Amino acid sequence: MGGGNGFDPHDPPRVSGPVVDYGLARKVLISEVRRGVVATTDACDAHPELVRAGRNIGGEAAGPCPVCSHETLRTVRYVYGDELGRDSGKVVYPEEWLAELEAAVAEFTCYEVEVCTDCHWNHLIRSYVAGKGHRRVAQRQRRSGGA
Repeated sequence: MGGGNGFDPHDPPRVSGPVVDYGLARKVLISEVRRGVVATTDACDAHPELVRAGRNIGGEAAGPCPVCSHETLRTVRYVYGDELGRDSGKVVYPEEWLAELEAAVAEFTCYEVEVCTDCHWNHLIRSYVAGKGHRRVAQRQRRSGGA
């Protein structure tokens, strides 16, 4: 169930590299918000630029916002890395740009964030290292049958 830009936050990254999944932290925070341990205003504090990116170029998320239940949850990817120069910190858009970076840059980190454009809930979904060096590792592993 992908979004308007072909990005499904529940699909694993296309490249092999270190991956950090923040799903457990997300579940804990949602639980704390629902129990009143964390104020909704503290959990729904997305920066205006993140909300704008979600609204204008973010991909549809697989479900509703976990806080307000509206169907306005979007996913946004950001890339960071020394080799990216001025592109470090930019939103991945269009989606094809990520493949171009993977082919051209030795290593960078991609952060996938979900944001609700109504209540401003936001949470880091996962981050992973990508780039040319990691594509070669993935290709070798596929050829050798290794993990």
